[in-house]
Amino acid sequence: MSDSLVTVARTCTPLNSHLGNGCGYPAPSLENFTFKPIFTIGSFAFTKPMLLALASTLVVIIFFWVAFAKPKLVPRGVQNIGELGVLFVRDQILRPFLGKKGDGYLPFLVSLFFFIWIMNIWEIIPVAQFPVPARISFAWILVAMVWITYMALGIVKQGPLKFLKNMAIPGEVPWWIMPLLVPVELASNILLRPFTLGVRLFANMFAGHLLLLVFYSATWYLAGIGIGAVYAAGSFVMVLIVTGFELLIQFLQAFIFTSLTATYIAGSLEGAH
Repeated sequence: MSDSLVTVARTCTPLNSHLGNGCGYPAPSLENFTFKPIFTIGSFAFTKPMLLALASTLVVIIFFWVAFAKPKLVPRGVQNIGELGVLFVRDQILRPFLGKKGDGYLPFLVSLFFFIWIMNIWEIIPVAQFPVPARISFAWILVAMVWITYMALGIVKQGPLKFLKNMAIPGEVPWWIMPLLVPVELASNILLRPFTLGVRLFANMFAGHLLLLVFYSATWYLAGIGIGAVYAAGSFVMVLIVTGFELLIQFLQAFIFTSLTATYIAGSLEGAH
């Protein structure tokens, strides 16, 4: 490698990689989803996604505490917004799958919906700029919580044998198809459901964040000299468009995850009614 190439390689960073200075395009990669620890305690490393997840928890707790600590008969301000949020989850997620008999699970579903939504929204917040579920470990934690709830309710409400039977045999089917149907149903209900539940949330947040990084990086790279600034403007427009699209996806993924959770709870309670 020549001395000039060595110099370029040393000086080209994401902060100075412009079209006009000989630097290459700083393409986003998996490294953009890996963060240096904020602090470490022994082998435990506290990272930015952990901080955002903790902040999401505090946002949800503080918001609903302020909204309902001293409720008024005629809601105003934060209480009014809080009630609208609770009613949305009740009427659009809980009631369609569980009916009025499932109102006891409303606090769980409300907390789950707003927690996921806030974790997703960090992606478009300056400085934070990262959707927590884009790290798949956080999606698996949510899946584990939902799945333990589903299995525990099914065993308690239906009994272990009846719950297993309902998972393995959907309704009345001919006996001769049982050897084929039972393994498929058990694999679907026990393995594929939690897998798709977690991957759906992770993949959408991961892909959306990567797409935003592509256009952010392209805007910076093209904003050099001459004609590059024109293309940078086009790339910046795409940043705005993708950001608006991500706002919709962030909400939809929280809605879909919570709706599927409601269907699983309904399935675990079905044999008890």
